[in-house]
Amino acid sequence: MAQPNILFVITDQQRADHAGFMGNRVVRTPNLDRIATTGTVFENAWVANPVCMPNRSSIMTGRMPTAHGVIFNDRSLDWGANTFVRQFRRENYRTGLIGKSHLQHGSSRNSMNPFRGRAAVETSYPAGWDEIENFERFLEAAVDDPVDYYGFDHIELAMDHGARVSGHHLRWALDKGARREDLTPSYRPDAPGMKRSKEWWQIYQPPYAAEFHSTSFVAERTVAFIDEARAENTPWLAWCSFPDPHHPMTPPGDWFDRHAPSDMEIPTTSLDTGADCFEHLRRFRQIHPRDQRDWVSPCGSGSNALVQEAIAATYGMVEMIDDAVGRILDHLDRTDQRANTIIVFTSDHGDMMGDHGLMLKGFMHYRGTLHVPMVISVPGQKPNRTAALASSIDLGPTLLEICGIQGYDGIQGYSLNSLIQDPDASVRESVLIEDDIAPVVASLTPIPAKTRTVITDTHRYTRNSKREEQLIDLIADPDECENHAETDAGARALAIERLTDALIAADDAARGAPVDARYA
Repeated sequence: MAQPNILFVITDQQRADHAGFMGNRVVRTPNLDRIATTGTVFENAWVANPVCMPNRSSIMTGRMPTAHGVIFNDRSLDWGANTFVRQFRRENYRTGLIGKSHLQHGSSRNSMNPFRGRAAVETSYPAGWDEIENFERFLEAAVDDPVDYYGFDHIELAMDHGARVSGHHLRWALDKGARREDLTPSYRPDAPGMKRSKEWWQIYQPPYAAEFHSTSFVAERTVAFIDEARAENTPWLAWCSFPDPHHPMTPPGDWFDRHAPSDMEIPTTSLDTGADCFEHLRRFRQIHPRDQRDWVSPCGSGSNALVQEAIAATYGMVEMIDDAVGRILDHLDRTDQRANTIIVFTSDHGDMMGDHGLMLKGFMHYRGTLHVPMVISVPGQKPNRTAALASSIDLGPTLLEICGIQGYDGIQGYSLNSLIQDPDASVRESVLIEDDIAPVVASLTPIPAKTRTVITDTHRYTRNSKREEQLIDLIADPDECENHAETDAGARALAIERLTDALIAADDAARGAPVDARYA
């Protein structure tokens, strides 16, 4: 391939087991499965952080959150941070971000506790550099976008979740004839919507047609970006980023009724309360979703009926995404571009979805939030599956190596190209997962300020700043119901050794190094 195109498909909050190619026999994902049958499926892929902004920034930079600085959803990726996308742009690629970005603290800022006091660092960046994703910019008219957004020369943002529409998505939907009052409801139980669940207000059908939903926007505008690059005879990298299936669970139109809640199986671990010894998880379980502090706060699963409704609605969102991906794939086939296009599919993190009596994500280091779907399809490569360990931070280095593009100082991920060539190979002995929260939040809640997890071929070991720990044998106990931290001294000692090695390796050697002139 001469300068192959890159289609990078990423969803938000999709569990690894919410796809057909990962063994789910209920949710229907023929188009994601279609990518899997032509690529390498990474069955053992894990996040660098189980929260949106940190892990998305890690994917973009190939660096751990403590290295790039975005350790929680309350700070923006440094304006000068290098990204794998920027390297492709330097090789004359058209680079487009369509859909959810969340590289800046915009859509999430209203749910965070405000910082009290002066900042640790004063920036030399011009005022407004970290306000590109503020939804107010898009309320009344089209906006001027930067010519370089972390390496993207073109951005069209869909920044909200559920039935709420903002960013370029809002302008697009209004131009198509949607009503503003239907598109901009607040995150409240009395927001406009249909077929709302009696169990949890966050499960409902939007008050607008499916043609206005974020999934439709991302699919249509991704195709438009590809066509524009093709007309310029330019290789392209499209970051095709769907805001779904993140909660609120609001599949539009017929997608809402694709599955009957009564047909959904309750997770086998739904009643488990004994595997962990973490205080904050015990407290989360006691919070019914209707009693959340705000719409994003972690909580318990409420009831079996609620979990079934949440799963059914989530499957509807996943299937709508799959249909949209199919339209993009068909367009690549029609325009004879598929044979020269590398396709990546993954998600930024998962969701508990009733596992262990918990919902949503954040500070819950179970497989449901940490394990993600991951496929890389390279034309000309034999399809296969690998059980070798992989991390979200490995995706950028992999694409750079496959395409023969030079990296940059500070990349901490590993290229997975050798696993694409040989699924029995290995590039990692462990995956490190970080999870931090602002000190002001930790001081007001039972949530530990810092949590670290190391994943090995056989175990998960989690330890937090309160010195609570959990050791899970992932082979003998895939449901993560038995904590062996106090009963298996040998496995615990080895896990602590692996965690120590991973923490040493993650210590950022690039911080404070000489910097390049700003790329424009």
